[in-house]
Amino acid sequence: MVTDTPPATGTADELNAAVAQHVRSLRTGRGWSLDELAGRSGVSKGMLVQIEGARTNPSVGTLARVADAFGVTVARLLEPAVDRSVHVTDYDEAPVLWRGGRGGTARLLRGLGEAELWDWRLAPHEAHSSDDHQPGTREVIFLLTGTLTVTVGAEDHTLYAGQTIDLVADRAHSYQNPADVPARFIMLVTTPPREYDRRLLRQR
Repeated sequence: MVTDTPPATGTADELNAAVAQHVRSLRTGRGWSLDELAGRSGVSKGMLVQIEGARTNPSVGTLARVADAFGVTVARLLEPAVDRSVHVTDYDEAPVLWRGGRGGTARLLRGLGEAELWDWRLAPHEAHSSDDHQPGTREVIFLLTGTLTVTVGAEDHTLYAGQTIDLVADRAHSYQNPADVPARFIMLVTTPPREYDRRLLRQR
């Protein structure tokens, strides 16, 4: 499977600064130490220090774990400091939070409350694996072009252009393009507005 890579370099400094500000503010606002956030998120204290210092480009998987711990979306961590009631952006302005080894990308088009809208493109025979998200997280995928195999747990679900799949994303899951042509899909992710402590999983 293809591993996560950092966001696009064109907006990396701005994204890293926004993430640093929001993570620090959310953590201190809850009275959590770095050790507490590390325990809740499953992200190492060293990585969190790097994130809060805006000295790293965290992968989408790392951002998702931190966001889950706070009970917010990844988009919330990327919000600019200035809030606007109307926000129009071009496609190229949407941050690329994942780049696959074969050229695929995942762009976060918009976040609103507990919802995120993503644009995914997978090159032929490219795949992406995702960790489990907090309980209650759902993903809705609409396949625009190509073929897509969505694996949830041990079950494979094959989609063709024009089809939609709705899944509970609290288990490890993956997306794979099994064909010789590119695949593109739009994904809506909704996350429950509650904090999540991954240490509870290890106690089961």
